[in-house]
Amino acid sequence: MRILLAIDESENSHRVVQYVGSLLRWTPDAAVTLFHVLKPMPRELLEHGGSENPAAEVQLGVQLRDEQDAWIRKERESECHVLKKACETLTQSGFDTTRVALKFGHEDDIAGNILEEARSGHHETIVVGRHGTSRIKRIFGGGVTDQLLRDAKGFAIWVVE
Repeated sequence: MRILLAIDESENSHRVVQYVGSLLRWTPDAAVTLFHVLKPMPRELLEHGGSENPAAEVQLGVQLRDEQDAWIRKERESECHVLKKACETLTQSGFDTTRVALKFGHEDDIAGNILEEARSGHHETIVVGRHGTSRIKRIFGGGVTDQLLRDAKGFAIWVVE
């Protein structure tokens, strides 16, 4: 059983990790991937200015990819505590952390990034917490959880409050 547990820094997310750890600690075939989506990449790192010169264009592309990689490394380092804290919570819940993987995403579309990871990691279940969304967002389905519920075909979705 492969479970993708989407987390952030919220107290609600902490409770979700505790719940999953307690629920699955005695399930030896349960493997959990803790997944945290980084903030969106800054606009200036999405594309370079371009050049009419093909050689300069190639060089700008290489430079941009290097800058993107550096930004992702820096963000991962600054957000690593989120995954470490979640892993500690699983340990405290009695879950065997040899069955835990830690992963980052880094896209504007958080729900889309979660779904992409669930598909590529061959997860059967996605676990998320329902954050306190406004009534307007609930009505119009603007939250990440609502988008997952709408778009996650073929997955079991656990929404923990």
